Amino acid sequence: MPDSAYFLPAALLLGIPFLTFFLLWLGGKSLNSTAGYLGTAATIAGLIISFRYADPATLHIVKFNWLVIGNRVIELSFRFDRLTCIMLAIVHFVAALVQIYSVSYMHGDKNLHRYFAFLQLFLFSMVGIVLAGSLLVMYMFWELVGLSSYLLIGFWYFKKRTVWAAQKAFVLNRIGDAAFLTGILMLFYYTGSTDFEVIPGKLWELSPGLVTAIGLCLFGGCMGKSAQFPLSGWLPDAMEGPTPVSALIHAATMVAAGIFLLARISFMLTFEARLVILAIGTITMLTGAIKAINEWDIKRVLAYSTMSQLGLMVVAVGFGSWQTAMFHLATHAFFKAGLFLSAGSVIHAVTPSEDNTAFDPQNMRSMGGLKKSLPITFLCFSICAAALAGLPFFSGFLSKDAIITEGFLWAREVGPLAYIFPLIVVFSAGLTAYYMTRQVWLVFFGEKRYSGTQSVHPHESPATMWIPMVLLAALSLFIWFSFNPINASGWFLHFLDPTESAHLFWVPILASGTTLLFIFLAYREISSQDPFKIASAESKTNLFEKININWLRDYSQDRYFIIPFAAIAGYFKKLEARAIDSFVEFIAKGSVVAAHVISWIDRNVVDGGVNLTVYTIRSAGNAARGLQNGKIQSYYLVTITGVFLLVLWLFFA
Repeated sequence: MPDSAYFLPAALLLGIPFLTFFLLWLGGKSLNSTAGYLGTAATIAGLIISFRYADPATLHIVKFNWLVIGNRVIELSFRFDRLTCIMLAIVHFVAALVQIYSVSYMHGDKNLHRYFAFLQLFLFSMVGIVLAGSLLVMYMFWELVGLSSYLLIGFWYFKKRTVWAAQKAFVLNRIGDAAFLTGILMLFYYTGSTDFEVIPGKLWELSPGLVTAIGLCLFGGCMGKSAQFPLSGWLPDAMEGPTPVSALIHAATMVAAGIFLLARISFMLTFEARLVILAIGTITMLTGAIKAINEWDIKRVLAYSTMSQLGLMVVAVGFGSWQTAMFHLATHAFFKAGLFLSAGSVIHAVTPSEDNTAFDPQNMRSMGGLKKSLPITFLCFSICAAALAGLPFFSGFLSKDAIITEGFLWAREVGPLAYIFPLIVVFSAGLTAYYMTRQVWLVFFGEKRYSGTQSVHPHESPATMWIPMVLLAALSLFIWFSFNPINASGWFLHFLDPTESAHLFWVPILASGTTLLFIFLAYREISSQDPFKIASAESKTNLFEKININWLRDYSQDRYFIIPFAAIAGYFKKLEARAIDSFVEFIAKGSVVAAHVISWIDRNVVDGGVNLTVYTIRSAGNAARGLQNGKIQSYYLVTITGVFLLVLWLFFA
């Protein structure tokens, strides 16, 4: 039933960021000095409201009549439940820390009012998705998230690469959103509603195949927002935006929206739909992890890591456990935001004091030995990296352990071949440990590879930057999610109310052993003569560029959107030359051969038959005419022959 008591919190949670957006946007540059504080205060107010009205044990719904189509009344509904409580707290908390961090990180930018206004629009959109009580309402805010992410990624609009990255994110997300909208329209057509409270009672009227199709269409929205294969190409390029924006997008807002959607529609996902989701999540998880191993940009490593971790969350949904997916989303929000903010601190520390276009402050080959210069950043980065790698006593270990456990339980029910999926998850966790060990060493250990650049003077970030990093690092410890550091079935997972909670004692051993093995492999690489092939990396990059093996990573100034179309045109050219032209040539040669065969038949069979008939008739006529010649002896011969034949006939008859 609608709950009028929750009209006020719904209005405040949506109204505060929306009004703050208009205030900062219309206030112009005169608000540059106070924009960060106003945005942070508005976000903290939303966080307080979220805690004040948190009631996870009870469902509260707020509804409004929007319009009438025929006999159908379309309502705008908002809901407060267990999922809402978790997401509101995470979104507001991370957004508040990101804005505090941005006050120093973005200091001196001439358009700070616009930056913080876009952050508030982004927050408004994400809160709308979290509060949505129907797929229709969610879709409205879903599109607003796409718009606000486009604005934030392309904030530095005077840079071509930044604008192209924003365009790429926008275009690829529209593809997924088209599938999402298709699923919503199908659901509305067959059930007459998109409300989360109404749909479960209507699904039994639909055929299983139709429910599967609708579920996969809705999953298309997740593929776009949460960067799943094959729509994952926008996520690494989104790093062209400001680093705090990357932290916000990757941690608790835009990319989390897809996982939140899957949690909301989990009751609609049939076994067949979950198999497809599982396959796509597995491909995304492995692809992101493998690409992170070969990347040198400090932010793009984390971007590919996010892509891989989102794939892991999708895999959890494929296992039939949206609860563990949300568990990992919560832990990932804190340690991934901490990693991005720490990466921003590193970039801030090694940025040349003078203009130096030859030095790239994001290239890890230009770093090394920063541990002593950035002790707080090093500590925060290491803690968050350990959580991402899944080491014991950190939050990531618990959430990954929960997903792996669910995977083995699912495989036990499905069959022997299904065990390959949880084993791939374990292997992917090992890859994560490898590339995070690689990144920590490249940034903070080894020789100081920036020492040849005189204008680089590493220094620790100000308190407004490292305090958010410290808080996020502290929240990456196990204690906030389970009092037992090796048992994922703690209070947080039970808070999500899983259908069943199991603990396989050997899963932590297997996961920890795999993680330590890959860390050891990374350590062996560290001790080699050319660790991680730093010296030969440039030649490899050039080789990749020559063969154009990965156009999704190319955001050059001249070739950006042309590359995929050129690749597609090349494939079509080969198809035309090898298939279509060959087929046409085959038809042409076949036609010539058939024409020769038909010509021979016409000359020798058709014309031959006609000529034979004419010849036979003419010969018979000539023979008959030869007998009718007026000579008596010829007539006697004919008569005797006839009599002889008649006698033979009578004799044998």
